[in-house]
Amino acid sequence: MELQIEYIPTGEIIRVVSQNGECKTAAGSDGIRLTMESALTARDRVGVQDFVLLENFTSEATFIENLRKRFKENLIYTYIGSVLVSVNPYKDLEIYSKQHMERYRGVSFYEVSPHLYAIADNSYRSLRIERKDQCILISGESGAGKTEATKKILQYYAVTCPASDQVETVKDRLLQSNPVLEAFGNAKTLRNDNSSRFGKYMDVQFDYKGAPVGGHILNYLLEKSRVVHQNHGERNFHIFYQLLEGGEDDLLRRLGLEKNPQQYHYLVKGQCARVSSISDKNDWKVVRRALSVINFNDNEVEDLLSIVASVLHLGNVQFAADEQGNAQVTTENQIKYLARLLGVEGSVLREALIHKTIIAKGEELVSPLNLEQAAYARDALAKAIYGRTFSWLVNKINKSLAYKEAECPGWRSATVLGLLDIYGFEVFQHNSFEQFCINYCNEKLQQLFIELTLKSEQEEYESEGIAWEPVQYFNNKIICDLVEEKFKGIISILDEECLRPGDATDMTFLEKLEETVKNHPHFLTHKLADQKTRKSLGREEFRLLHYAGEVTYSVTGFLDKNNDLLFRNLKETMCNSENTIINHCFERTELTDKKRPETAATQFKNSLSKLMEILMSKEPSYIRCIKPNDAKQAGRFDEVLIRHQVKYLGLMENLRVRRAGFAYRRKYEIFLQRYKSLCSETWPTWEGRPHDGVAVLVKHLGYKQEEYKMGRTKIFIRFPKTLFATEDALEIRKQSLATKIQATWRGFYWRQKFLHMKHSAITIQSWWRGTQGRRKASKKKWAVETIRRFIKGFIYRNYPRCSENEYFLDYIRYSFLMNLKRNLPKNVLDKSWPTPPPSLYEVSQLLRQLCMQNMVWSYCKRISPEWKQQLDQKVVASEMFKGKKDNYPQSVPRLFINTRLGTEEINPKVLQVLGNETIKYAVPVVKYDRKGYKARVRQLLLAQNAIFIVEEAKIKQRIDYANLTGISVSSLSDSLFVLHVRFEDNKQKGDVVLQSDHVIETLTKTAMSADKINNVNISQGSIKFTIGQGKEGIIDFTSGSELLIAKAKNGHLAVVAPRLNSR
Repeated sequence: MELQIEYIPTGEIIRVVSQNGECKTAAGSDGIRLTMESALTARDRVGVQDFVLLENFTSEATFIENLRKRFKENLIYTYIGSVLVSVNPYKDLEIYSKQHMERYRGVSFYEVSPHLYAIADNSYRSLRIERKDQCILISGESGAGKTEATKKILQYYAVTCPASDQVETVKDRLLQSNPVLEAFGNAKTLRNDNSSRFGKYMDVQFDYKGAPVGGHILNYLLEKSRVVHQNHGERNFHIFYQLLEGGEDDLLRRLGLEKNPQQYHYLVKGQCARVSSISDKNDWKVVRRALSVINFNDNEVEDLLSIVASVLHLGNVQFAADEQGNAQVTTENQIKYLARLLGVEGSVLREALIHKTIIAKGEELVSPLNLEQAAYARDALAKAIYGRTFSWLVNKINKSLAYKEAECPGWRSATVLGLLDIYGFEVFQHNSFEQFCINYCNEKLQQLFIELTLKSEQEEYESEGIAWEPVQYFNNKIICDLVEEKFKGIISILDEECLRPGDATDMTFLEKLEETVKNHPHFLTHKLADQKTRKSLGREEFRLLHYAGEVTYSVTGFLDKNNDLLFRNLKETMCNSENTIINHCFERTELTDKKRPETAATQFKNSLSKLMEILMSKEPSYIRCIKPNDAKQAGRFDEVLIRHQVKYLGLMENLRVRRAGFAYRRKYEIFLQRYKSLCSETWPTWEGRPHDGVAVLVKHLGYKQEEYKMGRTKIFIRFPKTLFATEDALEIRKQSLATKIQATWRGFYWRQKFLHMKHSAITIQSWWRGTQGRRKASKKKWAVETIRRFIKGFIYRNYPRCSENEYFLDYIRYSFLMNLKRNLPKNVLDKSWPTPPPSLYEVSQLLRQLCMQNMVWSYCKRISPEWKQQLDQKVVASEMFKGKKDNYPQSVPRLFINTRLGTEEINPKVLQVLGNETIKYAVPVVKYDRKGYKARVRQLLLAQNAIFIVEEAKIKQRIDYANLTGISVSSLSDSLFVLHVRFEDNKQKGDVVLQSDHVIETLTKTAMSADKINNVNISQGSIKFTIGQGKEGIIDFTSGSELLIAKAKNGHLAVVAPRLNSR
């Protein structure tokens, strides 16, 4: 058996080739797990699995080339130390099955190739063993695969963690919360068909057994502006389209909706209502099922969908200006729907949409709105309703995921693993307030990332007793301070401009920025830039130099988006809503609280600050997601786009920090186990401490002092080339080892095989000889017993059955029955039958009778109706003529036919006269006159009720069967016969003398037709017949040499017939 190198999408080499050439893929459970170092032999083709092992680690081109090699081989995961870099393949790689999960379960981090599951399992094991909270930070731009990565991690925990009925419920709710949040928080953008338009941090709580028992979700900066506006080629949030496409007709009717998205103003701005890659109908079914899993009742679902529908109706509310220029609602039908769906008064809602209430010096003033202000109020209400409902939805999910700490209530038995799926650094052609907040968030995360990476590196060095060398890196705290510093930061200036009285505009905000932070090295505007730079900066723009590069922001809309104001009278209307969700989202305390609510930027800064505290309290793991191209095409690697992402994800900075010390580190046991064959002193086994073994090994390999350090439990190698040289030496050593092992193994294998075969042959021979001897002895014994019983039975054969003769008698009976079986008669005419022994004579007779009955029954069963009729006639003929008439034997082999004359041989006039009379038989005959015995040719016709004698076209005589008294025929071989007719019938002239060449056939059919079988008279010497009234004629029959019929001198009819048979 040998190992053959093959790379699969996870990067593992796991192909086993047997001697017969069959290949088998070995999963991790088969015990074949090849470490990351195994792949270094193919580094020229598939790159290295850890960027830390790049020789030229400062080169961005080398970094990207390594990514390209791995991407080309479908190896989408690569490490930077403990950080996972993931490239979206835009196709299914089949590397997320349960088998793959088991391969990574409970395995050391570097024991298998890079994978999402390795990060998930490493965090889970740290949480179980160290009882310390963990977090996994997933970042990258839209379409890089962040959301999918989160799902895969949750699925990994759902499959691999311990389970019970309660735990299964939590697992289901954790997994099913994703489709609900995606429906309400994700949308199709130009870059991604399922882009998360909010940041999400999910805590998964595990009990002391390691089972997931609860969870909690925090959401950040939902892109509410998408509710009312989408760029060309983009869509609103998924839930709107899912509801219209998949909602039942009855549900849509209740909500006042139509299936066509083109009917709704908020859904047509992107001109992309339907997307081929998205099945809104199927997604709707998934969402409905998920809502029931995460504990939504029917009323809550109805209220939630009513809010979704109300947003669509709000978008269709239209205004027109009256004579004073004030806005008036023109779509009353939409107001009616909104009033019903939101549970408010229609008239109150209408007034709130076209008026605003101002409180000045304790006095309320109602001011009408113009068209622009009314449209702003409508859109603000839509955004507020959707944004607050989304927050309520997250809270509702959190309640269903809440951990009920039943055991040990006074002791914290649950540990937490957090998953942060948050937007990556965004640089568009037009960047606004949302991109400013997102990029600020990424600055904070980068700051945290560098700090924690350096901290973990320093802690590892200190624990191993190796001197820490300070690392120079770009500290982006200066940018974070520029954004968030009190009084002087961009957010503080933005808030101040939003709050100050007077006409504050976006441009006044920009001017204030220029005054306050004009000397900051990372801030630039058109006014502050030099002549060359001004060409790329608009007057309403400012530029920040982030850690990932320069980003230009347009201040247009900054104040409105930061204020995020909703007019008081609209708040009052919503507070009076009968919809339970709306009523919960708009609390009455907002109306009485005179304190101005926090601005959007301040809220985001505070929530981000809390997120940083959460992340700082946990052990972090990182997943950096990269999008290979903007076209979402599999196999396409856009180098310009990837270089941009590598830069803003800070991957080169991370690699530089990781490589500031040592590129490779492993525990002594692992290092020694892998490379011990390179030194004769450590091969094949090392008996001492692993530390001493590694020291001997590196001395033998000729490592220089500056190339490595020996820690307390690990060896640290500074340069990748040192590791590569070691790995190449191992590859060469493997060849000689393999040859030696193969030779030894083959010798051992064939020796063992020979010994086994020899032992088997001896065993088989011994067994076979014994078996043969036993069989022979048994056969002899049986033969003796049989002969003895046979002789004794022969002696007692004539005695009654007893123990001495029963075997012999049974044998005789058996022999007879077997002989009978072989010699049974073949047909009813076969009279042969074996002679039985005396004891079976009676049985033989019964069997013979049964056999004959069976053959007769079988023969009769096979007889056709035509043949049966033939046999019936032959039987009648036999009864009448057998042994009585000389020419009968000649008729036996000849078949009786139905008629001797065809219809065409009978005159049509005769047939006409006969009418409905059916002719059963017709035969040509010769009639002898009664007086002169002159021969005349006639036809004899047997009908249903009478006999007809026909002369050509004339019926000469009709004899009814009732008047036929008998039939006479001689015993000789002549063919004459006499039909005796009752003389009382005046129509009859006397008996009829006829001659037929087929006399036996004719007489048989005549007797059967007339039912005169018993009236056939066979005479020996002469036949008397009636000529007329009182007169008789005589026919004398004598034997002679030939047939002669003539009138004798005595007046009789003399017939001489040859005798054919002697009786």
